[in-house]
Amino acid sequence: MRDGGAPPARARDGFPPRALARSTTRRSCSGPGHGTLATPVRYYHLDFAVMFSTAPGSPKMRNLATDPRVSAGIFAPLVGQASSRGAQLFGRARVLSEDDADFAHYWPAFRWQSDHVERSRSLDEPQSGPLVVIEAERIVYTEHWLRREGFSPRQFWTRTP
Repeated sequence: MRDGGAPPARARDGFPPRALARSTTRRSCSGPGHGTLATPVRYYHLDFAVMFSTAPGSPKMRNLATDPRVSAGIFAPLVGQASSRGAQLFGRARVLSEDDADFAHYWPAFRWQSDHVERSRSLDEPQSGPLVVIEAERIVYTEHWLRREGFSPRQFWTRTP
């Protein structure tokens, strides 16, 4: 298989969970797809969605209101060329408030408590504010160690309609 080609059929079933599980040691999320802002954020995931929270008037929120297309980069520590490992997710961001029907689906996976502890806030007062959810439409996963298993180091996944 040439570098960057589609994965063999046997890799497709295990690809998405492996990409999410192996790529969560370092967390960074980049915003809007046209590249005007790339900012590290603390994010959490639920299935093929990543989510984060930000202040309502932040540059991230202003950019998402202008263009909800995003790409999020998730990577592991790089200790050499062969250790390159990470995923790039492409999708559209949705900003959910507590009034949105989907909010209850995503909220349990969002670990707001760690932010509160770091900022000396009471755990008796849950975080409020918007929840930004990015459902992956496409994922590009890179792991050079996949060559040892006979796969291309770059694997592609696209959500089927």
